Amino acid sequence: MREERLLAILRLQKTKSVGDILAKKLIAAVGDVEQIFRESIQNLIKIDGVGSAVIKALQDNSAIKIAEKELAYLQNQKINYSYFLDDDYPYLLKHCVDGPILFFHEGSIDFTNDRIISIVGTRNITSYGRERCQEIISDLTPYNPVIISGFAYGVDIESHKSAIKNNLQTIGVLAHGFEQIYPKSHKKYVHEVMKNGGFITEFWHNENPLRENFLKRNRIVAGLANVTIVVESAEKGGSLVTADIANSYSRDVFAIPGKTTDVFSKGCNNLIRDNKAHLLDSAETIVKMLNWDSSSEKGKSIAKRPPIDLNENEQKVYIYLQENGKQLLDVISLACSIPIHELSSILLQMELKGIVKPLPGKLFEV
Repeated sequence: MREERLLAILRLQKTKSVGDILAKKLIAAVGDVEQIFRESIQNLIKIDGVGSAVIKALQDNSAIKIAEKELAYLQNQKINYSYFLDDDYPYLLKHCVDGPILFFHEGSIDFTNDRIISIVGTRNITSYGRERCQEIISDLTPYNPVIISGFAYGVDIESHKSAIKNNLQTIGVLAHGFEQIYPKSHKKYVHEVMKNGGFITEFWHNENPLRENFLKRNRIVAGLANVTIVVESAEKGGSLVTADIANSYSRDVFAIPGKTTDVFSKGCNNLIRDNKAHLLDSAETIVKMLNWDSSSEKGKSIAKRPPIDLNENEQKVYIYLQENGKQLLDVISLACSIPIHELSSILLQMELKGIVKPLPGKLFEV
C-alpha cells in the first residue's frame, strides 16, 4: 500500500465524529480515502451522516501529526495491517457493517481458513467450563478450525491454551495496542500464541485497555468467525454482548448448558431458552449443523440451466449453488455480491418456488 494512502486511512481512523460505518460511507461516496480530505464541503454534506461536526473534524489537521507518528511506528516495527477494501481482509469481517476499516496483526495468521470459531465466556471459569472447553476443542481438531478469543482471563485463555495443545491456529483479539499485553500475567503465553497464530487489534500501538475498548473488541471476535461458542457466563457479561453481536451478523451462536442453580451457567441457559443460541452438547453438534463432514462433496453436482422464471439475482444465486453445492449465507452473499439482508429475502422467494432448500447452520442448497 502506498504510504500516502495508509497515512490517509490512519488520519481517518483518528478523526473525531467518524466511526467505521461513516468512514466506509465516506470512502464509498468519494471513491478513495485520500479524496475525503480534498473533497468540497458541498459534496461532503450530501453524504448520509455527515453534518457540521463531521465537516469540522475532517478539516482539522491535528490528526495528521499523530497519524504520521503511527505510520512511522508501523514501518519501523514492520507491523502487518489489513484494510477493509484489500483482498487479504478477512471475508467474514468484511461483511460486518461496523467492522474496522483497518486493523493490525502479528504472527503467522492464515485468514483463508473457512472454519473459524470464536469462543467466549466468563473470566471466572469453573472446572466444568474448563473441561467442556478442552473437550470441544479437542474433538474439533480433525476439522482444523481456527480458534479465536480475547486473550483475557478464564474462558479466553483456556481456549487459546487448548488450541495450542491441539496444534490448532489461535488468534487473540486485543483491546489495546501492541506495545503492551493485558493482563500482564498472560505475557507467558504470547510466544506460543505467536507460533500457532497471532494477535489482532484495531487499536494503535500506545492505546491502553480502556473499558470501552473491550466492547469494541467483541465485535471483531464475533465478526471474524462462522460460529461463536459461549462456554460459561453469568446472567450478565461481556460474552453475552458478543453473542448478541454474532446474532446481529447472522452468525451461528452455540452455548454450553449447565445446572439452573449454577451462577456461571445462567447466561448460557438464558441464551438457549430465548432461542439466541443452539444447545451445544458436543462438538458433533457443530459439525452436523455446519455440514463440515459434507464439505468434500462440494462442487460434484452437474450444473443445470436455471429456471426461466428467476430474476437476475435469483439466477446468480442459483448458478452459484449449482456449481458449489451447500454454502453458508455469508459465503453466498460474498460470492454473489448481494448484501445479506437482500439475500435473505431472495433465498426465501427461491425456497417458496421450490428451487433452494435451507439447511441447519444457515446453509442453503439447490
